[in-house]
Amino acid sequence: MQDQENQAVPNPEAEAAPAPSTPAEAAAPSLEEQLASTEARLAEMHDAFMRAKADAENIRRRAQEDVAKAHKFAVESFAEAMVPVKDSLEMALKVETPSLDALKEGVEMTLKQLNSAFEKNRLLEIMPAQGDKLDPNKHQAVAVVPAEQEANTVVSVLQKGYMIADRLLRPAIVTAAQAK
Repeated sequence: MQDQENQAVPNPEAEAAPAPSTPAEAAAPSLEEQLASTEARLAEMHDAFMRAKADAENIRRRAQEDVAKAHKFAVESFAEAMVPVKDSLEMALKVETPSLDALKEGVEMTLKQLNSAFEKNRLLEIMPAQGDKLDPNKHQAVAVVPAEQEANTVVSVLQKGYMIADRLLRPAIVTAAQAK
């Protein structure tokens, strides 16, 4: 019986973790706890990253759809303004016995509709006056002619130019004055 009393009773907690040798080791988390904490933070960060990535992808996709719609319907406003012009021209062609005065009046009204459509859609006419300085950003000189005005100025306009907002659509075709 004494043999049984001398035998130590095994303590499962004492075998699993060695007793801390210093108070600092007792307060510090074990490696397993640190690993579990780090893995939890990693999982949170991965989840946040995946959500941010999905949000960025959704924003990119929506922006692409918006650009595609803008391209597809960019001329919608201009087309709406041009439909009445076409209607007026078609009505003029349907007249059985047009008089010269009625035709002229109809063309003038149609031109007013067209000018209104251009104005509404910021399509601006470039019509330089004689003597205006030649602007290579708005004018295209196709000939240089002797003239009684300053060199590199507009002598005559052969064809009007057009701008959409601040962008040149077609330069005005002009003749320019030659240097004396």
